[in-house]
Amino acid sequence: MKRLLAPLLACLSPLLSACTGSPEGVAPVTGFEADRYLGTWHEVARLDHRFERGLIAVTAAYSRNPDGSIKVVNRGFDPQKCAWREAVGRAKFMADPATAHLAVSFFGPFYGGYTVFELDKEAYAWAAVAGPSRDYLWILARDPALDEGVRDRLIARARERGFPTEGLILVERELPPC
Repeated sequence: MKRLLAPLLACLSPLLSACTGSPEGVAPVTGFEADRYLGTWHEVARLDHRFERGLIAVTAAYSRNPDGSIKVVNRGFDPQKCAWREAVGRAKFMADPATAHLAVSFFGPFYGGYTVFELDKEAYAWAAVAGPSRDYLWILARDPALDEGVRDRLIARARERGFPTEGLILVERELPPC
């Protein structure tokens, strides 16, 4: 079995690493300070994906793991089931920790790219994040409500980079009575 595993991993390695890249023309923020990025972020807008479909009041909380990697806890409310859903993952820097390009895994050895390409470097109050392709986009803020002007500017910058912003979902914050 071990004799088969090494060649298989060698063949899959380029495919798996392709998932950790950034979309062409989407550069990660430099001068990134991970410790300032830690804490809770509220999802303001996102492109729809099956793993978040229908969720409202979505947050992402980042903290340090003992090994220096970053613990990721994504949490959202499913109004159909009247229940919270949570996914716990791990992120690691692709290279220099001062460059906001990470690989995030929620499923064992499978990692996806996480690139912060817009960031409020003064207060770390808002960010725009891409996944490995233009099919993944999140607008995040420290507060549940982001100033509409800032939100619109981030959406415009994402559109300039080729993201299909017409498909953005503005994330609902108010929980329904259950």
